Amino acid sequence: MCKPPIAFVLRLLAVLVLPLSFGRAVAQERGSNPRMGDSATLLTQEEAVRAALAGNRQLSQAVLEEKTAGARYRETEAIFLPQVAVSYSAMSTNNPLNAFGFKLQESSITAADFDPSHLNHPGGTPNFLTSLDVRQPIFNADLLYQRKSAEAAIEVYRFRTQRTREGLEFQVRQAYMGLQLAEAAVRVLESSLSIADSFHRFISDRVTQGMLSRADESNAAVRVAAIRSRLAEARSGVRNASDMLALLMGQPAGQRYRVPEELRPSGIPESEDVSAGVAGGMAFSGGRDSVPTGRADLAAMQKAIEAADKGIESTRMSSLPRLNAFGSWQYNDSRMLGFGAHAYLAGVQLSWDIFKGNSVRNKVATQRLVRDKMVSELAGQREEADLQLRRALRQQDDARYAMKESSTAIEAAKESLRILRDRYEQGMTGNTDVLLAQDQLETQQLALVRAVYAYNTAVAYIRFLTVAGTGVKD
Repeated sequence: MCKPPIAFVLRLLAVLVLPLSFGRAVAQERGSNPRMGDSATLLTQEEAVRAALAGNRQLSQAVLEEKTAGARYRETEAIFLPQVAVSYSAMSTNNPLNAFGFKLQESSITAADFDPSHLNHPGGTPNFLTSLDVRQPIFNADLLYQRKSAEAAIEVYRFRTQRTREGLEFQVRQAYMGLQLAEAAVRVLESSLSIADSFHRFISDRVTQGMLSRADESNAAVRVAAIRSRLAEARSGVRNASDMLALLMGQPAGQRYRVPEELRPSGIPESEDVSAGVAGGMAFSGGRDSVPTGRADLAAMQKAIEAADKGIESTRMSSLPRLNAFGSWQYNDSRMLGFGAHAYLAGVQLSWDIFKGNSVRNKVATQRLVRDKMVSELAGQREEADLQLRRALRQQDDARYAMKESSTAIEAAKESLRILRDRYEQGMTGNTDVLLAQDQLETQQLALVRAVYAYNTAVAYIRFLTVAGTGVKD
């Protein structure tokens, strides 16, 4: 009976020892759950949203614009309230007419004041005038429509603020899901690195003992280096996502965050498996198939058109008569701080600008063109919103399909890895096949988390596109 070749013996020893080492690495990987460092701050999605709504600069600016519009509206209260002014004047003149008038206003005329030489050549005549003037608007049609236009402008900025808040919330949720994606990628790659590194150490030991070739070690080393490179990129992705969240929340950059919940498809209970949820045909609950006309940004544009209509009416009404009351109370004296003589003047004024050189008609024509442009822009916004919604719905369907296919591929990759591992134990395949199977499993796991991220992002975007403005009927 012939002796077995030495190569066969070495190969048999490698096959017997490798499964034990490989199995320990898998057990260690399963027993450990690598997470982000303890220095990272735990942050839930709702906490991130609340922090962003409280500290985001863009939202603060939108709120200030809304308050500014309210202040402009309160300025129009002047069309109802009286205007009161008080003045005090100290004067001196030697003009004959003014000097005689001062004495009349002071009720100090005497017979000597009618002397022709005194009338024609008065000396310096002082006068101290205290005046109280009141203006009371009664009817100004153009100002009434200006007030209505300013009132509509408040609604414009209120809806803009609401849309800014909705957009900020979507951005925060998207950035948070990006952090979930980055952490999920880190976990997948750390798991792959743990197994690949253990496998590489085992092969290195066998090469040192002369039981395996250098080519086997090179293949394993390339695999480890590739995983380390991708892991470094994934960890940088975690820091980038943390910086984005910090920016949206108004916090200084550099703070690392970590998420307490795993990345899962939106709308699937935690008790269900991802693949089961995907296979079950997850539909967007509470969604819509069309963009509501009362969405905040569309409602803001509609209110802007209404404000433009009120502005046009205000310009047209400026050609109507105006009715206002006025009154003046005066105290005249030849002494400073004197209130010797008093008089009043009160009345009602009706004024009518009959012709202004066609300025009103031309201004109305210009305002109508601006208003027509806004109507066209609103129609364009609605068409674009419908297009974005259809695209988001297709992205949701694509992501749902990708999750289903990735889940199926993961199961197939696991089975393939199991079969190849068994064949390796029997000496029927090489380590290259095992490494390729592991790489295929890692690829499909990363594809699944990316598909889940794409699905959740599409769901959040659909909600952002279909949320209706507060207080607006759709």
